[in-house]
Amino acid sequence: MTPTRPSVLLYDWDNTLVDGWAGIAAALNAVFAEFGHPLWTVDDTRHRLRVSLRESFPVMFGDRWEHARDLFYGVLTQEHLQHVSPMPGAEAVLTAGAAWPQGVVSNKAGPFLRREVTHLGWDRFFACVIGAGDAAADKPDPAPIHLALRQMARVADRSVWYMGDTALDMRTARAAGVTAVMVGDALHDGGVERASPDIHFSTTDALVTRLAEHN
Repeated sequence: MTPTRPSVLLYDWDNTLVDGWAGIAAALNAVFAEFGHPLWTVDDTRHRLRVSLRESFPVMFGDRWEHARDLFYGVLTQEHLQHVSPMPGAEAVLTAGAAWPQGVVSNKAGPFLRREVTHLGWDRFFACVIGAGDAAADKPDPAPIHLALRQMARVADRSVWYMGDTALDMRTARAAGVTAVMVGDALHDGGVERASPDIHFSTTDALVTRLAEHN
């Protein structure tokens, strides 16, 4: 049974709190151009990119995946802060959530993720920020959520909410033994029914209202 009041709030990053897909698409397309692959639009990137680079690039680029990785990160280093912006209502969610310990668990590489948090001035909201490569494995493995909770001196139980926008986020939450919370309609990922969250907020306004009720 899901507790009515959370004890910890953990968030996915891209498409949950921020829109940084344009920067990711630009970096991917630099790699695709070199490898002779078709280019992706921002929407393609949003819909197709799910797992972390260390899982996806060996499949996409074979034994040259490390060269592809280095090219991707080179472009992303130069451009990602130009593209990142808050999702509508995200700062209101974090402000409402400030009554709880809050953290980020993302499949974006840790150093890039933390630079984006700082760029937006959101360091004040988070007790920890965990990205791809920080834990022994990346989402959907539960290791990043467990690492975040260890850093926060908390344990994984159903009072911990992990909030995201994809079925992979919900899988990660369930694997970690925490409550899977969907924010948005997940139309880019097959819809809410496919994701099967424990709790669903159709909008950030609905999430802010629930947090205010529990504050």
